[in-house]
Amino acid sequence: MRLFALNMVLALVWAMATGVITMGTLTFGFAIGMLVLHLAGPVLGDDRYALRFFLAIGLLFFFLKELVLSSVRVAIDVIKPRLTMRPAVISVPLELESHAQITLLANLISLTPGTLSVDVSDDGSTLFVHAMYGEDAEALRTGIKADFEHRIREVFR
Repeated sequence: MRLFALNMVLALVWAMATGVITMGTLTFGFAIGMLVLHLAGPVLGDDRYALRFFLAIGLLFFFLKELVLSSVRVAIDVIKPRLTMRPAVISVPLELESHAQITLLANLISLTPGTLSVDVSDDGSTLFVHAMYGEDAEALRTGIKADFEHRIREVFR
C-alpha cells in the first residue's frame, strides 16, 4: 500500500512537471512511476509491486464477473414460480495467512449475491459460508478456494 501511495505521488509530480494536469498525464505518470518502482523494487523491499498491482486489478474484474453472474442467477430464481435453491452452510478450510486476507475473502463472498460469510474459526483456519445454492458443497468449497482464495493469496504474496 505504501508503494501505491508513492506511485500516486509520482504520477502527480509527473503531471505537474508537464504543466498540464489531465487524466492522460496522470495515467502516463502512473505508468512511469510503476516502472520506476518496479526497477527500484529490490531496494524498496518489494520487487513484486507491479505484478501485485495487475493481480489486484484481475481480482477486481473477476469479482465483478462473479457479481454479475450470481446476481443474474438469484434474480432468475426469484422470478421463477418454484424456487430451486437448496440453502446450506459449508465450511471452507483456509490457507490465507493474515487477518486482512481473511477479511477480504469474507467480504468478497458476502458481497456476492447468494453467499454470505457467517463466521471464521477462532484460529482463522476455517470460514463458514451460507450459500443459497449449497446442494453441491464440495464444488462450492472448491470454487471458493480455487477462485477467490487463490487470487487473494497471489495479490498478497
